[in-house]
Amino acid sequence: MEKTKLIATLCGNDNEKGQVDEFVKNGIDVIRINMSYSSHEECKRLMNLIEEANKKYDTHVAIMLDLEGPCIRTGEFIDGKATLNTGDKIRIYMNKVKGNMTGFSVNYPHLIDDLKYKTKIKLSKGNVELEVLEKGMDYAVCNVLKGGVVTNYSKMYLPEIKINQKFISNKDYQDILFAHENNIDFITASAISSSEDVLEINDLLIELKNEHISLIAKIENKRAYEDLDNIVSVSDGIILDRGDIGIELPIEMIPSVQKKTISECYKNDKLVIITAEFNSFLTRKVVPNRAEVSDMATLVSEAVDGIMLTSETSIGSHPIETVKTVKKIIEASEDSIDYSYFFRRSLNDETKGVTATVSSSVVLGANELECKAIIVATNQGKTAKIISGLKPPCPIIAAAETEDVVKSMQLYFGVLPIIANGENLEEITKNAKEKISKVLNLKPGDKIIVTGGHPFREVKHTNFMEIIEI
Repeated sequence: MEKTKLIATLCGNDNEKGQVDEFVKNGIDVIRINMSYSSHEECKRLMNLIEEANKKYDTHVAIMLDLEGPCIRTGEFIDGKATLNTGDKIRIYMNKVKGNMTGFSVNYPHLIDDLKYKTKIKLSKGNVELEVLEKGMDYAVCNVLKGGVVTNYSKMYLPEIKINQKFISNKDYQDILFAHENNIDFITASAISSSEDVLEINDLLIELKNEHISLIAKIENKRAYEDLDNIVSVSDGIILDRGDIGIELPIEMIPSVQKKTISECYKNDKLVIITAEFNSFLTRKVVPNRAEVSDMATLVSEAVDGIMLTSETSIGSHPIETVKTVKKIIEASEDSIDYSYFFRRSLNDETKGVTATVSSSVVLGANELECKAIIVATNQGKTAKIISGLKPPCPIIAAAETEDVVKSMQLYFGVLPIIANGENLEEITKNAKEKISKVLNLKPGDKIIVTGGHPFREVKHTNFMEIIEI
């Protein structure tokens, strides 16, 4: 099994059922639904398809809802798009108008209050750039510094200014309630500017008494990156959107941004997920170029928790082939992970309790004895997540009794979560061994390590480990 988790983005289309089935069959761990383009009705339909596929293939693929966030977008254009010519002057209207090559509207009527003279505005993934020349009561006049095609609802990037827009919009609020009511596993906080934005969502989840949803913060703009340390500390994990942040920051900075993001997440024991950026799959090509493969292999060698496919599987020409190809790259690249390096680095944590100490001993034993697996009997998934951070070379079989706990562990490096019931630790372990023996191809003489709390359910920490020879 691959240890690096894979997230695929799904959107409604004529072949959505076939896509869901193929995603699940080919080992996708989490399916992401982008709420910028999905209604609750559409989302519910996709969720039902995922649940049907999970039952059909005996899997536990989790669901991630990506909130839209305070995103500023253009309005509609005549014929759906317009070509802005370099050197021309255009107007941005606060009132709704049909756009053309001379001007367009935006979905945020107070943008005029935030814009300043010479403010740079980027559109169409950074391919179009404007500069503010003057402001009227309800419009701004801009010079087109770099021309190009702008389509309906294009996202607007404003790296130089902070927008005074309310963070949780009514749409996001309703989407969070929808996630709560439908037992969604992960929420992604998009378009954040600081840790305060993440805390707003977290406070709402606390108010709803929701202890299941994991909150993942997306780093996709300059301001969020500048507050990275604080954002990591208040989130369950981070998604680094290299495409969007590469529009707001100089492209040569992205490797160092990536390195710092991964390091901060490791230091704080938080999930780290990186977007794939396989542009080849957005065209008719089925084979990625060498640079894209090398980039993916480098991410895998860093032992990140997950890789996220966005446009590659939502609007790309070959979503299923993309998943199959990426899985092959991950499988081939995991041999290059220096597991001993990550284990040594994790031992520098000075705040170890009983569970963390036992977990370190478990991974040390698994390394020295070349164990084929670590079985963790867990109530809430905490121990499996800690062991995941220690990066053992063998799979971590997280045996839990409920579907919710199993799905909550789907994004953690090296964790294979399964449902295993039993009255005590021994029964749960036996059940887990039976479930994984074929998957891991265990043979006589192979060793596994079992860990958990003993007596099971009666203690709140992990205090037990046992080495078993098959």
